[in-house]
Amino acid sequence: MAGLPDAKIDIVRNLVEHAPDRVVTGLQNALAAAAGDTALAGVRRVVEAEVADRNLRNRVLEPIAPLFAGDAADQSRIAFPRAALALIWRGLKAEAAFQVASAARALVEYRPGASSTEPFDILTQMAADGLRAGEQRDFVAAIDTIESARPGGTQHLLSCLTLAPIVRQSTLRLPEWIGRFTEEHAAAARVAYKDAGLEAEDAGPRFFEMLSAQLAEPWTILRVVSAVMDRPNEHYLADSELAIFAIRLMDAIDANLKMVADFDLNSGPAGGLAAAATVETLTLQIAEMENSIELSRESGWGFRVQKQKQTLAAVVEGRLRELDKVMGAALPNHKVRVARMMRTEPRMTLEPDAKLVDRCRTLLAFAEAIRPSANYGGFASTRAKVMEKAGESLDTYVEEVLSLVRDNEVPDREIAARFLQIAAEFAAPIHEPRAGDIVRRRAATAFGAKKPPPQVFAEDPAKPV
Repeated sequence: MAGLPDAKIDIVRNLVEHAPDRVVTGLQNALAAAAGDTALAGVRRVVEAEVADRNLRNRVLEPIAPLFAGDAADQSRIAFPRAALALIWRGLKAEAAFQVASAARALVEYRPGASSTEPFDILTQMAADGLRAGEQRDFVAAIDTIESARPGGTQHLLSCLTLAPIVRQSTLRLPEWIGRFTEEHAAAARVAYKDAGLEAEDAGPRFFEMLSAQLAEPWTILRVVSAVMDRPNEHYLADSELAIFAIRLMDAIDANLKMVADFDLNSGPAGGLAAAATVETLTLQIAEMENSIELSRESGWGFRVQKQKQTLAAVVEGRLRELDKVMGAALPNHKVRVARMMRTEPRMTLEPDAKLVDRCRTLLAFAEAIRPSANYGGFASTRAKVMEKAGESLDTYVEEVLSLVRDNEVPDREIAARFLQIAAEFAAPIHEPRAGDIVRRRAATAFGAKKPPPQVFAEDPAKPV
């Protein structure tokens, strides 16, 4: 099969050049699975060339590349428009083709922590020179893009480029600094912080800002700040230039608390899992504050963190307490008259309500996924009680449905089977994974039993109906 014409390949190349990194990587993975398709060979070459180019770009501009991803208009942090990064890289390739080629050769055998970073540092300095001169058209376009998003942003970027060599070396040590801080690690972090401070009076916060952008969880930079300051008390840190990192973390905790409180049961199990992941993040964020800073429980940051911890427990417990009502709606009961008495039994006259069932799935997914966070979050006891009550209610419901099925007292056996299938699905997160299989086996046995229907007689025993 013939490949795409050059004109269409050019269109693909233009689209790929402007796509985010994750999209380009996804395209590369998708095209790898179609390696034998000659029609896509040209597209595959374009994507592979773009991936290689971006790998080189991201290594060369590693100290600043993550900063081109956030809200450039946010005055509380350092961020630049994503489009400007591509323009800066294009300007470098035009102005310093030889140095870019040298960096590409160095990248082939580059080993973090062992290889020299000089070829990359040379290019970050040349990027700063190009932006400062403002003559090459791609650098001019980058400046215009940055200034349109945030006036004065170019000067911020130049300040970051000044720290690029220090940040690059510190980034290599970030995994061990974040993982387990020793005195040796703390000393190395202090030296790097001191070196950054020699570049400019306000370089300290910028140094940590650039490092935090390298982290999957930017708020964990607080533990590096803590090590540099030897676990400061909240008053000392609050009066320092690095207070912003603690304040930003507490603000993030407040935002995450609102997300958990507002999460919609109609969002499905994926929504429940996402809310549970936010709960886990909250426990880690609160622990970060408590472990990194010496807090006062009676006032200031310490009081705020304690309130956040209490709010987390209250919010999660509130969502958990909804389970009884939500499961009761998904597996409904109704009142029936038996002799002169009214009793409650499963309602088998209407089909299960898919929306109500899905709401219960969502809450059960949330309840199960927060298990690892329960102890530290302060809601382990409530969770255990709620799940125990839910288990008892579910077991009672299953027994009653099975009894009705065995006695041929359900108006519609298919509806009863569907409710039992739902109950089996609920049993797994409430009890254990095997609990659902047990319910299914018992249902199969009950439906397979050939019990004759009871005879019904008229008032005159001599006249059978």
